[in-house]
Order: sequence, then structure tokens, then C-alpha cells
Amino acid sequence: MTPTFIKSNAAAQLTMAVEVMDEQGTMQTRQIACERPLTVYLNWKEIVTLMTLGARPEALVLGYLKNQGFIEDISAIESVIVDWESEAAAVVSSQQAADLDQSLEKKTVTSGCGQGTMYGSVMKKLEGVVLAAPELKQSTLYALLKALSAHNETYKMAGAVHGCAICRGAEILSFVEDVGRHNAVDTLAGELWMRGEAGHDKIFYTTGRLTSEMVIKVAQMGIPVLLSRSGVTQMGLDLARQLGITMIARAKGRHFEVFSGHDQLVLDEKPPVLAPSSAGCSMRD
Repeated sequence: MTPTFIKSNAAAQLTMAVEVMDEQGTMQTRQIACERPLTVYLNWKEIVTLMTLGARPEALVLGYLKNQGFIEDISAIESVIVDWESEAAAVVSSQQAADLDQSLEKKTVTSGCGQGTMYGSVMKKLEGVVLAAPELKQSTLYALLKALSAHNETYKMAGAVHGCAICRGAEILSFVEDVGRHNAVDTLAGELWMRGEAGHDKIFYTTGRLTSEMVIKVAQMGIPVLLSRSGVTQMGLDLARQLGITMIARAKGRHFEVFSGHDQLVLDEKPPVLAPSSAGCSMRD
């Protein structure tokens, strides 16, 4: 059920058709991902302009404000209105960061694609946090990867987007795509926040690499397992170890690599070890 403070439902067109010429000089119709700016205002104060696909913009805005520490109590939100004509999202709240101007000055541009930023106060709030990572069966992981392969609809049509999902076991609870993975994770964080759900029993999946930004945002949601088909960065790994997050990367088909939380994986469905090829190289999925 949509909270009453959400005053708009401004889902936008996700892809558009364009004419392209291939290497043979043949004209063909292809789909490309749409991208549009959305300037976020909190109590009439301009916060940030996000470049987004626009799939679920209200959740994106709320997740962004929560993850950056601008609003901590969802009951303080009075209204959220997204208007694509003005390319703006207006949030009215009875509570906001006391040092808003100072926080806006102390931002760190992250390595995430697009407009990713993290603010200085966020890391302080995570000091001493250690998540309780649950046991995860290899068979469950394989079942989840198989289920995830049926998603990425915009990517399959047009490319140029990242996908993220919140899962429980092999069940996909919510999946979203956007032009930047930070937008996708903020959208899911906003949805989780609106529903008042805890993250302790969930898995977060992303198609993008596992940077410090991704680890921080997942930790803020209280989700102890982070899964990606891409790689990791050194700072992302350091933070995952510090925060107790099980980090699984390069996960595709029946292959995966566990970078942290090795003891939490129950290897109950090991794939067969293939014999080396005639060239002396081993093969794997």
C-alpha cells in the first residue's frame, strides 16, 4: 500500500526507439534507455540533481534522502511530489539534518557511475556497526541467480542501465533498473523504508561492481549479504569485512567468488570439477 504522503506516481518512459545504421549500412530500429534529470528539493532547499531512468522516482528520492542522512524518521515526511515537466521532486518534512548546509559542503564524489555522492556524517553513523550475516546455502544462491536471469528487462532491450534487487532466499522481493546503480539502490532503500521492513533476512543483488558506496548503502538498510555479477574494489571489501557483510561477486551461472563471509556459505551443491583442456587450461562455467 502506497503511503499517503506520496502525492504523485510519476513513472516515466523507460526506453525509446531510435534509428541506427549497422556496419553494412542497413538502417534498423533499436531501443535505448531514457535518461532525465530530477532535482531534489527538501523543504524548498535544493539538495541534488539525479540523472535517472525514472522508473520509481518517489522511492528513489526517499531512499536518497535517507541514505545521505538528510531524514531519519519516515513519519516526519509530510509530502513527496515528483513532476517531470519541471524535472523536480519536492519533499516536505518536519525533520531534516540540523547541519544541512554544512553537510552539503562535506560531500565525497564516489566511484559509482553517474551522480553518486556520500556525505561525511554517513560514515560516523556506521561506526561500530557489525551485521549478523546469516548462513547461505550454495543451492539457494544458484536458485536466486537463476531467478534473477529473468529480469533486467530494460537492459535486455536497450542496455546502458544497472539492475538491483532485494531478495529473501531465492525469492526476488523487488527489482529495479536505472542508469546508475546508486539510483537503483536508493530506490529499493526507499521502498524498504516506506514498508517499514528490516533487512536482516535479505540479500541485496546488483549488476554493478561492489564499491564502498554500495557496501555503505546496503549496511544502512541492515542487509548482511551483498551479491554481484561484477567485481569488487579494495575499499568496498575493507568495509564489507568491517561491517560483517558477506560479499559475493563475479556470480553468474554456477560460478561465484566469496570475498568476505566465507564461513557463512554452505557448499551443498558443488559443480563438478572439469578436466583440464588439451591446451592445459581448466574450464569453468
